[in-house]
Amino acid sequence: MKVTVVGTGYVGLVTGVVLADMGNDVVCVDNDPEKLDKLRNGVSPIFELGVDELLRSTIADGFFRVSDSIGDGTKHADIVFIAVGTPPGPDGTPDVTAVKAVAKEIGRNIDHYTVVVNKSTVPVGTVDMVTKIILEQGCPQDMFDVVSNPEFLREGTAVWDTKNPDRIVIGSRSPQAASKLQELYSPLEKPTILTDPYSAELIKYASNSFLAIKISFINAISRICEEYGANVQDVAKGVGSDTRIGNKFLQAGLGWGGSCLPKDVAGLIKIAEQSGYDFALLKAADEINNDQTHHFLRRMEKRLGGFSGKTVALLGLAFKPNTDDIRDAKSLVMIEKLLAAGAKVQAFDPVATDNVRAVWPQVDYKDHIYDVTDGADALVLVTEWNEFKSLDLNRLGACMKQKVLFDGRRCYTKANADRAGFEYFTIGS
Repeated sequence: MKVTVVGTGYVGLVTGVVLADMGNDVVCVDNDPEKLDKLRNGVSPIFELGVDELLRSTIADGFFRVSDSIGDGTKHADIVFIAVGTPPGPDGTPDVTAVKAVAKEIGRNIDHYTVVVNKSTVPVGTVDMVTKIILEQGCPQDMFDVVSNPEFLREGTAVWDTKNPDRIVIGSRSPQAASKLQELYSPLEKPTILTDPYSAELIKYASNSFLAIKISFINAISRICEEYGANVQDVAKGVGSDTRIGNKFLQAGLGWGGSCLPKDVAGLIKIAEQSGYDFALLKAADEINNDQTHHFLRRMEKRLGGFSGKTVALLGLAFKPNTDDIRDAKSLVMIEKLLAAGAKVQAFDPVATDNVRAVWPQVDYKDHIYDVTDGADALVLVTEWNEFKSLDLNRLGACMKQKVLFDGRRCYTKANADRAGFEYFTIGS
């Protein structure tokens, strides 16, 4: 099939290269010249496992190319994906300005029957909005259909998730459009949920918000465990062994961040408010999440006798492993608090350093992992990169002023920390 994807972020680019790898003729459209130059040279502008390899192979095979023209992309395609950003506004409402602009350009350039697909996470009713915009450009109704096809990608495993989805959701009022998308995805041989656009739009918000509630629940349990001397990991194992609950997303830590959960939680709260419903449960989950890192910082501050004049080493800056994304990263919360309290901060991350340096140039960023603890009063594990789990704790502690380890992701054990001479603090015990 001929496919155009507007947007080359995490969703758009991954969708584009995977569809091209499946043998489709794909054009990815973006208005950033620097991004386009990188893509033409087979270099991904995002850090995501497997994308560079797929990009180079699909370019070489002639299945993938890029353009700066939405109009040319629309004329090329049978299916046009809208995969642009919908960041939250000040009150949490998703900003669909970019979606509207793309819809106008698509509407001005449709010259054959085209399925327009909302891939971005958007409020309920966006299919109707995009349909209205395209009609306003003078495009006849029988020349297009608009479909909701939400993505369920996890940064760090987005290529795998695109090739191996749990389910494919298609929200459409048109059997013809739904059939087109089913044909596109048929090589994946995965379950497909056919529904109306409103339900499809709500599925994405409901899914991510449920996961956020699950994480906040176990983090709330971790606070009780700390007071009673219980072990949250054992509690989570006992709870997650119940097949009605499951063990995924029951890992206590510093809280959820990134580009999806915070945005989608805020978005669903606003969607509920606009319907007249006060989603108190989701608001409480959000409050628990926002306080989780601050609670850990309070524990750190108490043990160190204040942060002023102390040197704190941070291991990990990205919001999660295998990505350079720092949106809503807990490292940013920590850096802000520590610097404001008069601490010196030094940090190491395998890939996210430059992104954080652009926000906090005051931090002492280390090029080598074992340099991060030089002269430090405390070491804080912020992001659970795999390479951090096998570090030599004796070597890390050798050059510290105080051998105090605050494990924000439960990567280590008290026994291992004790053997290396560390005083050990973690979430939920």
